[in-house]
Amino acid sequence: QVQLVESGGGVVQAGGSLRLSCAASERSFTPLARAWFRQAPGKGIESVAAISWMGSNIYFADSVKGRFTISRDNDKKMVCLKLNSAKPVNTAIYYCASSQTTIRASGRSRAYDYWGQGIQVTVSS
Repeated sequence: QVQLVESGGGVVQAGGSLRLSCAASERSFTPLARAWFRQAPGKGIESVAAISWMGSNIYFADSVKGRFTISRDNDKKMVCLKLNSAKPVNTAIYYCASSQTTIRASGRSRAYDYWGQGIQVTVSS
């Protein structure tokens, strides 16, 4: 059973940066599209960013464009999300997700088959 494990969460001051990483537990796992979603307190889950299998196609939610970056290392089975110029509204549980069927970056949660357990990010004002 493939497990996705997020790391790098915590508390960051507004305007600061934080880097989230997500590693896959199985060496034989070959994820196609990968993505990050988040769920803020009292709200539903929303897409943040996604990256295609080879990294040539990237999606960002409008609210994070120009501030967040997403990258992947297929050899290490990792995907990273860098939060720059963090805002208090970015406080949420962040989830990484991987697809076995979708190649292109997608902001749709249904495109993803595997999900991490989530990691807390808190942006203090």
